[in-house]
Amino acid sequence: MKKYDLIIIGTGAGLMVLEEALAQGYHCAIIEKNKFGGTCLTKGCIPSKMLVYPADLIRETEEATRIGLDFKSPIINWEKISKRLWKQINYSEKIEKEFSEEKNLDIYKGTAEFVDDVTIRVKDQDGNYSETITGEKIIIAAGARTFVPPITGLEVAGYLTPETFFGDKYPKKIWKSLVIIGGGAIGTEFAHIFSAYGCKVTLLEMRPRIIATEEEEISELVEKTFIDKGIDVFTNHRILSVYLEEGSKKIVIEDNHSKEQKIVVSEEIFVASGIRSNSDLLKIENTSIKTDQRGWIITNQFLETSRNNIWAIGDINGKYQFRHKANYEAEILINNLFSKEKKEVSYATVPWAIFTYPQVAHVGLTESQVKEMKVKYWTGTNYYHEVVGGIAMGYSRHGDSGFVKIIIGEEKKILGVHIVGPHAALLVQPFVYLMNSSHKCNESQLKRKVKSIEELRVICPPLGTYMPIHDSMVIHPSLNELTAWVIDKINWEKPNK
Repeated sequence: MKKYDLIIIGTGAGLMVLEEALAQGYHCAIIEKNKFGGTCLTKGCIPSKMLVYPADLIRETEEATRIGLDFKSPIINWEKISKRLWKQINYSEKIEKEFSEEKNLDIYKGTAEFVDDVTIRVKDQDGNYSETITGEKIIIAAGARTFVPPITGLEVAGYLTPETFFGDKYPKKIWKSLVIIGGGAIGTEFAHIFSAYGCKVTLLEMRPRIIATEEEEISELVEKTFIDKGIDVFTNHRILSVYLEEGSKKIVIEDNHSKEQKIVVSEEIFVASGIRSNSDLLKIENTSIKTDQRGWIITNQFLETSRNNIWAIGDINGKYQFRHKANYEAEILINNLFSKEKKEVSYATVPWAIFTYPQVAHVGLTESQVKEMKVKYWTGTNYYHEVVGGIAMGYSRHGDSGFVKIIIGEEKKILGVHIVGPHAALLVQPFVYLMNSSHKCNESQLKRKVKSIEELRVICPPLGTYMPIHDSMVIHPSLNELTAWVIDKINWEKPNK
């Protein structure tokens, strides 16, 4: 049995830890069943943005009549758009090639399966197993996959998921019609993309509203915009069955309240009804690693699992499925593996954005969450049409205007910020820095008694420094990375004089 200092399962954020381990001289193994780079690079946020940006431009040209401009309908070059998208995905090949040249690293292609707590074997695509391997330390970064609901006839009719869309089922041309199952972040993003490209989109959601993680008024504005753009939105509807007829896919839906049934006809079906943990693929039941009822691996404040010397980061621990969260965890874990002083993770200021139309972003608590805390709070809402910048963009009334909503607690503490409208992901990021700075100070003060103002300044540097930015998560992928990561470009060894 081959022994390693470190085994990493998954090549998303796990690669960040691997790079440091190799630099430290560790003998490592990494296991990956798909392309290198994880969900974000190969079938998630990065390739989808190659589709979102053209869709954004189409919508902006449509709205330009508000400011006195009139553009002709765009000619969509699907082949060129797709070529740019696949160029990004195929960057994974370069990543894999570079790691394959590392002398102190073995790469195993296939699905990792635990034999016991410290022993793993790898199953390849043909069902063959590798020799068993063991590691002094193991990091699980195996991610998650689309949850496909058990709908009668769905498997026979056929469907796509984000994994297969950015894989062997990628369309050669834009569909004439598309049904999307799920009105969350992924579903609303793809609804925006393909409706902008001229596809007739129908969005199906079981819950009372789409993007249910957001403020109710944000959900309402996005749904209204969707309907204005020709998207059929069915909330509070469940799918009874799917069947093929005369070359079309027919979806039978039922209203949860009235029980009225309808048939939606479409060329294709896209499933975006949530995600599920990949822990079941790893044979976690053969270990003492604990999972919750949904299969997410349970981790503590140091990202440790219930088994000593095994950690879990990224989607698989069930805590916010974003690449920037996974990157943050990887940085914390790197510190805890290779430094003397341990750092704790904090999810108090995790930002996120939904790249639909209009764009949505938020950080912190929703108003309903604050109400459950039974504390005093205040809210403020500023609409795009109430500021000159928004007026210049053509916003003039409540009905179509996006807004920024802020929730403030006692002592002027920012509890949550919610934005819907152009550049929402950019506009929310400064609040992330502010909230994270405050949170870090509170954490430090709780851990030790501050003896002087000078000591407090060391523990909690003023907002004029770069530390709140350095310690904060940054929405990925968004233009915030352009400014947030400029700090990494500083050459501290060569100061200017």
